[in-house]
Amino acid sequence: MSTMNISLPDTLKSFVDEQVSQRGYGTSSEYVRELIRKDQDRQRLRGLLIAGAESMPAAPADSDYFESLRTRVRKAGG
Repeated sequence: MSTMNISLPDTLKSFVDEQVSQRGYGTSSEYVRELIRKDQDRQRLRGLLIAGAESMPAAPADSDYFESLRTRVRKAGG
């Protein structure tokens, strides 16, 4: 595992320390790693949402579409 040192103003350092103690993290590094993972997830989701918004819909999501999904699920489960 690589090491990275960061500098924080006292107010942010106090905030991180509070989060570590209140939310059950063992160290400030665990807290920062969790923040980075969540940011990665948000960026991945944003990319998927943008790709979906830019793509052409395959079929309208109307009542017939959802009924066909229900039918497929019933057949697969039965």
